[in-house]
Amino acid sequence: MLEKGNKKIIRAWTIYDWANSAYSLVITSALFPIYFHAVTTTDDNNLVKFMGRTYNSDSLQTYAISFAFLMIAAISPILSSIADYSGRKKKFMYFFSTLGAISCSSLFFFDSIETLWIGVLGSVLAAIGYAGSIVFYNAFLPEIAEVKDQDRVSARGFAMGYIGSSILLIFSLTMILFPQWYGNIESGTATRLAFLLVGVWWFVFAQYTFHYLPNNVYDQKPSGRYIFNGYLELKKVWFELRQSSRLKTFLISFFFYNMGVQTVMYVATLFGDGELHLPSSILIAIILIIQFVAIGGAFLFSSLSNRYGNIYAISIALIIWVGICIGAYFCDKRYGVDEQTMFMILAAVVGLVMGGIQSLSRSTYSKLLPETKDHASYFSFYDVCDKLGTVLGTFAFGYINEISGSMRNSIIVLAGFFIIGLILLLRMRKEKSPELEGVSN
Repeated sequence: MLEKGNKKIIRAWTIYDWANSAYSLVITSALFPIYFHAVTTTDDNNLVKFMGRTYNSDSLQTYAISFAFLMIAAISPILSSIADYSGRKKKFMYFFSTLGAISCSSLFFFDSIETLWIGVLGSVLAAIGYAGSIVFYNAFLPEIAEVKDQDRVSARGFAMGYIGSSILLIFSLTMILFPQWYGNIESGTATRLAFLLVGVWWFVFAQYTFHYLPNNVYDQKPSGRYIFNGYLELKKVWFELRQSSRLKTFLISFFFYNMGVQTVMYVATLFGDGELHLPSSILIAIILIIQFVAIGGAFLFSSLSNRYGNIYAISIALIIWVGICIGAYFCDKRYGVDEQTMFMILAAVVGLVMGGIQSLSRSTYSKLLPETKDHASYFSFYDVCDKLGTVLGTFAFGYINEISGSMRNSIIVLAGFFIIGLILLLRMRKEKSPELEGVSN
């Protein structure tokens, strides 16, 4: 059995955040939403036809995200339980990682409204590849790190992701903003090259992770009845989850507040572009602010949890998230607000809590798990909550925007998600959980 705390393996694990976070930043948040909006905006009504139906182009993008995460939510529990039973967790992770990298690169060929199908299909498959690999990636955390180190290791992974993705985004921006450095490359071509680079970056750096990550920690012997045993494993894990009130309460809380977190991550640029009409240069600068502040945020909340406990730290983050939603709703000239300045302030606060809440959520769930060899199966439930929350959150945001004509109304719904998650989380504070208590308790 693998000895926990091996520095080389932990470093390799964190490098995967460095590799795949380029997708999260460049494709999800920064360049692709702006590029998609520019390519698909063909009239004043911002409407586009796709598969026989007319959509608001911004809503079409959120629907594509919803579909991708619905697909992965449907298949990941079975895949992860099979991976646990067969001891082939790393191979599943490799498959989805490679799918994501290739799909990102395919977006290079999305160059006009005529190739919209490439943009939609490529973004959907990239999201599936990313989400599919993450469930197996997260499942390695309790296998390679001691409980006392998991907050710190999780935070280190997110920090590596923020740094690596920012480096690639900055390089991509030089191609767009300083085309003379690259032979006067056209702006659209430069942006599409950035998508290609994301795929290459993801694939290349992931090889370091796959070289050092253990292949079969518990030396499980696979049999030929993968699917049948996968269902049995899933049923067993579901039964065990029902017996743990703390784990069940945390998962439900996570489901609601993560709806808000993931939706903000996917639509922040759309809100700044479509609702506030901020210049692309300002939006990209704001995304970079979020990235660098999030590095400190991940370690700040790790330190806060170490002192006061995980539940306390996440609760503070959720209160701040509610404040962010209120601030975004009133980010309007009608209320005498400088929209650009206000949005930049909100972005900095988002960065502070984005890294913290994602990192702590992962390590908190890991700490709550019972002693088991089936970490991928347990993390599949965590992943289902994550992905279904993303599906419902992005769909609700896009649908409310489509029927009301304003993303501000969608913001109010996000605030509700955070409040429900906070109420459920506070119920856990009544139950003493030694693994979640800080040093001051």
